[in-house]
Amino acid sequence: MPICAMHPKIPILKDRIKKAYELLKHCQLCPRRCGVNRIQNELGYCGEGLIPNVASDNLHYGEEPPISGFQGSGTLFFAGCTMRCVYCQNYPISHMGHGHPVQIPQLADMMLHLQKRGAHNINLVTPTHFIPQIITALYIAYHNGLILPIVYNTSGFESVKVLRLLEGIVDIYLPDMKYANDKIARSLSNTPNYPEINQAAILEMYRQVGHLKRNKQGIAIKGLIIRHLMLPGEASGTKSVLQWIAENLNTETHISLMRQYFPTYKALDIPALNKKISHEIYMAAARYMQKLGFKNGWLQD
Repeated sequence: MPICAMHPKIPILKDRIKKAYELLKHCQLCPRRCGVNRIQNELGYCGEGLIPNVASDNLHYGEEPPISGFQGSGTLFFAGCTMRCVYCQNYPISHMGHGHPVQIPQLADMMLHLQKRGAHNINLVTPTHFIPQIITALYIAYHNGLILPIVYNTSGFESVKVLRLLEGIVDIYLPDMKYANDKIARSLSNTPNYPEINQAAILEMYRQVGHLKRNKQGIAIKGLIIRHLMLPGEASGTKSVLQWIAENLNTETHISLMRQYFPTYKALDIPALNKKISHEIYMAAARYMQKLGFKNGWLQD
């Protein structure tokens, strides 16, 4: 038996595949639990059916430094989304489903090809609505020599029950904390109870993987990195988000404080969102982050 067949994730993946597919019959993969039969290729709120819809597979160098490293992150960007952000910067992929159908063995081959190209990890972007298919592809890929850590790159709108299926499979969680206010989350992303659901998900991710750990080259091998995208007019509730992290996870947490917002999609027609984040507002948030005691993380130029 080849050594690759003995990868410790293989029995875990085998155990979880059937359980994950059960959630597709009356889809419960995200907190919406829209209940469609995606086994029969009915489309969920995410806009997707049974076959994984992949927008791109490539080496990506624009993630946080421990993720992209010096050889790139092996990114698989899935189409569809469980949220409906009016300012979505990837709306052709997330809202309009731009991508191409990929059978599960082909998805496994994509992972192995990214590994051959030197990727530091397999970075699953917007993966929530394809969890059963992804873990099946991972089962095949690990049997065929995949050894890379798995990054779960998500909006943070996640079910704790579903996240528990990923324990021992996902090495690095890379979630967003988008909002501190439920009313704003409903208005801008149509996500009821986002703060409560998001906070519970973050706690579960932290329970599984802990704080970020890196190898000798500085590349992430396990742990949690939280992303927070600042929105105009303090719509994202940046101070409240940072304070929650400090109080519930502690200030060792790695945070990526992002100012890359630009008005696009429906935000172009919303006066409160039709502007960028000013340097002064961003630096005020950075100072508050420092005041709370955070030392780990990244700011954007």
